[in-house]
Amino acid sequence: MCRPRPGQRTVTGTETAPELERATLDKAASENFPVAPFFLPRAWRADLMAVYGFARLVDDIGDGDLAPGGADASALGVTAAEAEDRLALLDAFEADLRRVFDDTPRHPLLRRLQPTVRRRALTPEPFLGLIAANRQDQLVARYETYDDLLAYCELSANPVGRLVLAVTGTSTPERIRLSDAVCTALQIVEHLQDVAEDFGRDRIYLPAEDMKRFHVQETDLAAKTTGASLRALVAYEAQRARDLLNEGAPLVGSVHGRLKLLLAGFVAGGRAAIRAIAAAEYDVLPGPPRPGKVQLLREVGVTLRGEG
Repeated sequence: MCRPRPGQRTVTGTETAPELERATLDKAASENFPVAPFFLPRAWRADLMAVYGFARLVDDIGDGDLAPGGADASALGVTAAEAEDRLALLDAFEADLRRVFDDTPRHPLLRRLQPTVRRRALTPEPFLGLIAANRQDQLVARYETYDDLLAYCELSANPVGRLVLAVTGTSTPERIRLSDAVCTALQIVEHLQDVAEDFGRDRIYLPAEDMKRFHVQETDLAAKTTGASLRALVAYEAQRARDLLNEGAPLVGSVHGRLKLLLAGFVAGGRAAIRAIAAAEYDVLPGPPRPGKVQLLREVGVTLRGEG
């Protein structure tokens, strides 16, 4: 739902438009959370996959996971000389997004998105927020306060939940507020799972003021195992994410039918991930702690019953 991170994708620069779409859309199967599960209406699945294609591609651009001089850069009209410049790619991607609303976009994933935008009367703002988050990733590598991190999540995570509500025709101010809490929580959980990976990209999403409070140094993030101070910090941030999930959980009870099951899966996925982090004793550096299917299904049941 809210900006998951699979592994790198590779493109050759010679792919056709369908192949270019498939290279991104196939990544949905490896995401942390369901993108467009089979139990949803077919029209919803098609539109959610179109939104996913946008979100996945913009994250791949921002993370540098596109092959230099590859097909995506070419589709966006970016020259080979600029293909490794992430800010140039993001600028080109934003220009092509704007064509979705008033012209014909160049990239096949954005051409795929255009009917969804028109059918669901989607606005540019959430899409622009996701681009802005990835642009910020190129310019900001550290966050001083928790509030600074929340402001980043407002761009990087919350737009996805808002798009899900818009696609399913269930947006209300209260649901948007609850969705924002869930999405921010999921983003924080992913940051905790990916501390080592992010540090390898020279990014730290643990607030600097919290690192100081728990006596955690940046060098601690490069260790093979998580020291006691860093474990305490991870536990503290995990509790913050848990509180946000609990705050947003009433979103599940505000809808009905198959959408209720989808949203329960998002909340339960976050809760199960936090339990997995706790079960690993907050030792996140060797690799992201992941919940098993049994734990996830158990959390779905708890969330649907409103017991969480």
